[in-house]
Amino acid sequence: MSIAVRLSISISFLILLGSTWSVSAQERTQLILHQIGDVNITLSKNDNRLTVTPSSLNHLFKQVENSVVQITSQIPQGVPNAFSPQTPNATALGSGFIYDRVGHIVTNAHVVEDANIVDVTFPNGNRYTAKVVGTDPYGDVAVLQISENNTHQQEQISSILKPLAIGNSSSVEVGDQAIAIGNPFGLSDTMTTGIISGIGRLIPATAGGGFSLPNVIQTDAPINPGNSGGPLLNARGQVIGMNTAGLTETGTFSGIGFAIPSNAISKIVPVLISRGYYVHPYIGIRGGPVTADLIENNTGLPANLSGIYVDTITKGGPADKAGLNGSTIDQYSKKHVGDIITAVDGHKLSGIDDLASYIDQHKVVGDNITLTVYRHGHKIILNAVLTARPQLTPLMPTPSPPSSVPKPYPHPRPPMMPAPYP
Repeated sequence: MSIAVRLSISISFLILLGSTWSVSAQERTQLILHQIGDVNITLSKNDNRLTVTPSSLNHLFKQVENSVVQITSQIPQGVPNAFSPQTPNATALGSGFIYDRVGHIVTNAHVVEDANIVDVTFPNGNRYTAKVVGTDPYGDVAVLQISENNTHQQEQISSILKPLAIGNSSSVEVGDQAIAIGNPFGLSDTMTTGIISGIGRLIPATAGGGFSLPNVIQTDAPINPGNSGGPLLNARGQVIGMNTAGLTETGTFSGIGFAIPSNAISKIVPVLISRGYYVHPYIGIRGGPVTADLIENNTGLPANLSGIYVDTITKGGPADKAGLNGSTIDQYSKKHVGDIITAVDGHKLSGIDDLASYIDQHKVVGDNITLTVYRHGHKIILNAVLTARPQLTPLMPTPSPPSSVPKPYPHPRPPMMPAPYP
């Protein structure tokens, strides 16, 4: 993969569902959880303040190593033609972790891509076939299940499965210690450590459109291609995130990695197990933050105004039906900003990330949201009903991209053995 990001950064405003639960979202998810059974999830608070010593790292690794697996999938290379009717496959590697005792494994959607069947290898070398139960490409989450037809093998597998406890990512704070375990470049059973470098980050949409990932955890624990889908753990060995992307210009770790928060995993995974897909809520706008330049170039805007200016609106979408107005361009090609959203459900907004994260954490399809809007010197209240995200290129801002933006790490190929020193 070329330069850093194959995620282009149009700061388009893309709204993703994901982390902590609203009451309604939690109730719905809990119903599904009860149907699945035997899921080892521990949502605890204030469990990230511990300091990890070398000896405790030793213990933690032994505690969780058999719960992290290597995932191998076959990716078609090239296009079949009359001379070569069968497309050759390349082996791609990623990571995953055990979710429950019935054989469900959580990983990134980009690790399995379009595969229906993958191979799962445990640290002891035992390899099993797993089917892809469900994928959420917008949330970059996928669920696999080990599938062995032999009853004896199924019982044997069930007896060795050790689900990881899922922590509460909303209790994570900058400075907390973080531990990543996975298979960088196919090197299995690799542990790296660092700290939580940031929270509430937003990974921009991919080139050509798409939806951003909000509320993502940033870490300096080294992660590289092959770590994708592996767990990011706190000092207690609980999953607080799933390693998914890095900010890099070389394809290798540059000190900035990103993990999908565990509360998003807890929300999405039960639905993927039950239905095979996950539906994200959608508001249907493009916009950007209110900046000093924007205020200076638009007469009448208060100097202390903060929020999100609405640039364009998807026709027939929730924002359109709610009555939001987008920006206009006059006969002299000058842009006049449309509505400015200053709050959602009474919560003040200072930028795109705030709105994306709020909907991500607290809303599901069909929920109402109340928008406080500044329009031509007046405050108005508009109500929108979130709908299912369309299978299209959608939402948010457009400042010029920085030189590096986060991207999912590419699949590494099995590594070459290092040559002996001469």
